[in-house]
Amino acid sequence: MSQFFMNDKSELVNEAIEGALLSTPWHNLSRLEVGDNIRVVVRNDWDKSKVALVSGGGSGHEPAHVGFVGKGMLTAAVCGDVFASPSVDAVLSAIINVTGESGCLLIVKNYTGDRLNFGLAAEKARTLGYKVELAIVQDDIALPENPQPRGLAGTVLIHKLAGYYAEQGATLEEVTRRAQQAIEATASIGMAFATCHIPGESSDNRVAEGESELGMGIHGEPGVSTLKTQNSREIVQIMTEKLAEKVPQGQKALLLINNLGGFSMLELGVLVRETLRTPLGERISHLIGPATLVSSLDMKGFSLTTLLLDDERLQALQFPVEASGWQPLQALHIPEVIKGEAIQRQQAAQPSENAAVQHVVETVCQTLIDLESELNKLDAKVGDGDTGSTFAAGARKILQGSQQKALPLNEPARLLTLIGEQLAVVMGGSSGVLMSIMFTAAGQQQAEGKPLAQALMTGLERMKHYGGARVGDRTLIDALEPALQQLIAGKGLSEAAIAAEKGADSTASMSAAKAGRSSYLNQESLNGVKDPGAYAVERVFAALK
Repeated sequence: MSQFFMNDKSELVNEAIEGALLSTPWHNLSRLEVGDNIRVVVRNDWDKSKVALVSGGGSGHEPAHVGFVGKGMLTAAVCGDVFASPSVDAVLSAIINVTGESGCLLIVKNYTGDRLNFGLAAEKARTLGYKVELAIVQDDIALPENPQPRGLAGTVLIHKLAGYYAEQGATLEEVTRRAQQAIEATASIGMAFATCHIPGESSDNRVAEGESELGMGIHGEPGVSTLKTQNSREIVQIMTEKLAEKVPQGQKALLLINNLGGFSMLELGVLVRETLRTPLGERISHLIGPATLVSSLDMKGFSLTTLLLDDERLQALQFPVEASGWQPLQALHIPEVIKGEAIQRQQAAQPSENAAVQHVVETVCQTLIDLESELNKLDAKVGDGDTGSTFAAGARKILQGSQQKALPLNEPARLLTLIGEQLAVVMGGSSGVLMSIMFTAAGQQQAEGKPLAQALMTGLERMKHYGGARVGDRTLIDALEPALQQLIAGKGLSEAAIAAEKGADSTASMSAAKAGRSSYLNQESLNGVKDPGAYAVERVFAALK
């Protein structure tokens, strides 16, 4: 089964490039038309009067490299197939079309294909009379014994710094020197829970569930070790200890937090927190990200990059650019905590006695408790089978308070409010909140002198307002509203019980539910089955009459 959003694999890169050109906010990019199978994106505002910067490599690392073409950064990006270096001819085409007398710097990630193809293109360009230099980014520190460290997300920082000096009119020699200095001051390390899905190919994740791989490459290459954990704090501790070795004590550094493609913003937020709470965090003065800058398709992982800072380098990094993939850096600061005003809780109601009210409260509660199993079985046919348990949980809490003489039974307004508070805690989910809304609003109405039936009806209206259900939507409202209407009209509990039963019966013939989990079921599943909430209301009024 395909795990990749595409039409035709052979046109995937071409179509993605076209999308990037259409979406750039500055309308400053164009594709260079120089022949089949050559994909070069260039600045269309380039005048060749300054040092040209060319980078590129395999596709699949977006926004690199097209996303970093624009004023203040790259002049051109050369795109290969997914995870495949572009051809020598493609690189050479980019060089000869953007390079003027000031020369050209090629910025290359340290992978064999890129080194060879960009290197040969540079040699050919020199024979044609072009001034060309090569800067190879090798910021990966995960494999310390590797004689050819790989290029990771630190490449983007080299694009930015070299782009600044080129934009200021520096010579090729100066731009190259500054780029090389920045390369030596940059260090990166990556980690992944799973490798990426490659278009048209099956995925074979070698990382076991619950584990992670330190140093997995941006093409899925094996890392340095397998960690028997996916715990954020443990992983970040290991990674930052290695990065801290590259940032001397007393030296301030930039931290770039790069999403390799599959991390959610929620996880990245945790990553920022964990990283900045380590000893390395004490040496970080500026931050870029978290953001996706150099990805590995949908790899479930991230990388951390440090760059040693001085005033000039900081100025270069802060200089504005017109490249859609760049993320501006920010000075690190500790957010202040703003002391807020605490919620003023009502004073606890003093227990009081009222035998008639106690009888009503305990009758309602005991009825719902006795119905628990029956309501669950009924709800299992049309919902998730927990209506009885939910109602019983609330009823047990209120019944316990009554039996322990802890309720303000002689103060109806306070009693209703207290019931509302307790139901929100013990019932859980939306049911508890909705019932709490009704009783809380009813308590407020009682405090204003409204009769009980009218107060409960107002509470029901507030519950309908927030919950969205109405009579006819196959909920407890179909039984409760007509029952309360009878009481408001001056009728007794017997008439209210008849109205509640009639309302509950009507739910069995309703073709569709418009609220709650029953709304996901078809007519056949609902036909002949009463709504559990409406049935509960029916039985409560029957017990009270």
